[in-house]
Amino acid sequence: MTAAIEAEGLTRVLVDHAPVTLIQDCSLAVEAGEMVAIVGPSGCGKSSLLYLLGLLDRPSAGELRIEGAPTSELTDAERTRTRLERIGYVFQFHFLLPELTAQANVELPMRRLGALSGREITERADALLMQLGLGDEVHRRPDRLSGGQRQRVAIARALANNPKILLGDEPTGNLDSANTQIVIETFQKLAHEEGRAVVCVTHDAQVAAAADRRLSMLDGRIVDGE
Repeated sequence: MTAAIEAEGLTRVLVDHAPVTLIQDCSLAVEAGEMVAIVGPSGCGKSSLLYLLGLLDRPSAGELRIEGAPTSELTDAERTRTRLERIGYVFQFHFLLPELTAQANVELPMRRLGALSGREITERADALLMQLGLGDEVHRRPDRLSGGQRQRVAIARALANNPKILLGDEPTGNLDSANTQIVIETFQKLAHEEGRAVVCVTHDAQVAAAADRRLSMLDGRIVDGE
């Protein structure tokens, strides 16, 4: 079976006055239907690795395959298209546009991709918000929503183009324990019931414990996996 994400020897070096190695020789594979947590101390390279997995940054060496397709030779435009079609991203801060409603925020990735009609886009946005318990909030702007609701809108936006891969960068970092549990259960459902590959960088023991596997990082390397 082809892994949803497969990395071989990923390395990221920043070259300025003196080279700084952020990621060194990281290899991993994440299957569809699996939720994986990447854990480790602050500054160990967790987010840097996630940016490489999500095509938000380019490796200095190594190869990343998305659903079996190598990405090292993709142009910037091809990388952008791959992100839109195949990868959803949820950050610690929701990054919703404050002037737009929940519905309009979720519609944005679909409008960028341009694969659906205007009516289909609105119907899918509403269906995603309903699925995440926000059916009554579709026309509210972010400042009228709670922190947990805003993060669920961000998850709906990440799912807008039906990606096979969902990446989370400290997605519960600003949430209380009750809302953290809601996000965890949502991610588990997306992996186990919908067959998506879910990868979360986290400091939260509650999130790490809920994952199917945990990968531990230290000094830019993956040092343990279970």
